[in-house]
Amino acid sequence: MAVVRAEMAGKVLEVLVSDGDTVTEDQDLIIIESMKMQIPVGSPAEGTVVKVFVVADQFLNEGDAIVELG
Repeated sequence: MAVVRAEMAGKVLEVLVSDGDTVTEDQDLIIIESMKMQIPVGSPAEGTVVKVFVVADQFLNEGDAIVELG
């Protein structure tokens, strides 16, 4: 299992996956707004979303867990 973490601080604009979804490598998982830019966070590998840890409008710090992949 792998935990995808935020690479920078920002606000979650949109969550694009749900628990149980199958994702491919580089598929966008969420969109973060940071410094007035929209930054997609992609999956590092293909797998299944075990748990989504964030919701829209939530503020993230660098290193916060976003999604657990199995």
